[in-house]
Amino acid sequence: MQTGNVTTPFGRRPMTLALVKGQLSTANIRSGKSVDKWRVYRSACEARAMLGLRDRALAVLNALLTFYPQQELSEQGNLIVFPSNAQLAIRANGIAGTTLRENLALLVQAGLIQRNDSPNGKRYARKGNDGEIETAYGFSLAPLLARAEELAILAHQVAEESRRLRVIKERITITRRDIRKLISAAVEEGAAGNWQAVEDAFVAAIARLKTAKTPAALEACLDDLTLLSEEAINMLEIQLIPQKTDSNDSENRHHIQNSNTESLNELEPRSEKERSGRAAAGPKRSAEPIKAFPLGMVLRACPQISDYSTGGAISHWRELMTAAVVVRTMLGVSPSAYQEACEAMGPENAAVAMACVLERAGHISSPGGYLRDLTRRTERGEFSLGPMLMALLRTQEPEGRKSA
Repeated sequence: MQTGNVTTPFGRRPMTLALVKGQLSTANIRSGKSVDKWRVYRSACEARAMLGLRDRALAVLNALLTFYPQQELSEQGNLIVFPSNAQLAIRANGIAGTTLRENLALLVQAGLIQRNDSPNGKRYARKGNDGEIETAYGFSLAPLLARAEELAILAHQVAEESRRLRVIKERITITRRDIRKLISAAVEEGAAGNWQAVEDAFVAAIARLKTAKTPAALEACLDDLTLLSEEAINMLEIQLIPQKTDSNDSENRHHIQNSNTESLNELEPRSEKERSGRAAAGPKRSAEPIKAFPLGMVLRACPQISDYSTGGAISHWRELMTAAVVVRTMLGVSPSAYQEACEAMGPENAAVAMACVLERAGHISSPGGYLRDLTRRTERGEFSLGPMLMALLRTQEPEGRKSA
């Protein structure tokens, strides 16, 4: 091979440590390694955005590969091609000389080819007595052989990111359609609820969607729309689904509480006085349980709750519910108040409510009384977490943009 030595470029082109590193890496190609040149080329094309290449540069790389006579790039063969600029320009769809030189430099910078310049800067080959090429000066294709696996991985990553982005866009389209038609149906048929607030939140979410360009920004918009869709469905479900009898609700809640041996309710027992006071008040009417919202959305709306989790991070609902118990104690919320919230809202949503209370702790004089009020309104079917989470998301949004 002609790629084991470090060579410097001809003329005024500078030598850089990056070029030295690239040339040293090609000297360590596994003995006997070979790869299909067009397969490597397709991988480079698919990963062009990650490599910082444009279409013209890939056309030049394609032209260089046509000057390599074999189908396989092999460690045992000569990997240097030596066409003139005129020949290269013809095979690269007739691009101008200046454009050709710019894109050759881009390919070198991206680490896909290397210069192996002659003493006078010309590209040529010298053959031995046996007719085989003894020395060649031009462009080495050894980096393509050395980085074949890396380029394949990059191409796979690009394909996966493209698939993920396509799925996000599909879900956004469907969720937008669902929200728009749910709002229209509710307004046209006179369903109760603050549908103007839902409409305003929907318009604001669409406005943010128009400026979202990156996958992360689109995913955040999808979270907002999903939350809004869940809120609209909850509002309609409370009205359209017949409520169970009080006795059935009480029996079901009692069964759920006792059947879950790891329930947070058992970690927060009530005193005898609190139990007797609750029993004297009689059974309370409860609406259909509020559906749990996406965990990532909750953590974006209520980032402070993560500080009370082990390790300072939350990745599962169980960790959120455990952190909520810590916050309950810190804010002075009684065990009975939190248990009633768990019974009315469900353990997950009670933890979300506690996270919301933590975010607004500076504006709430009595967190325990505030949580009890939310519980009573939930039991009457007058409260849902959706608007509160949306408001907190809008509060956190300027901070997110500033940090970005």
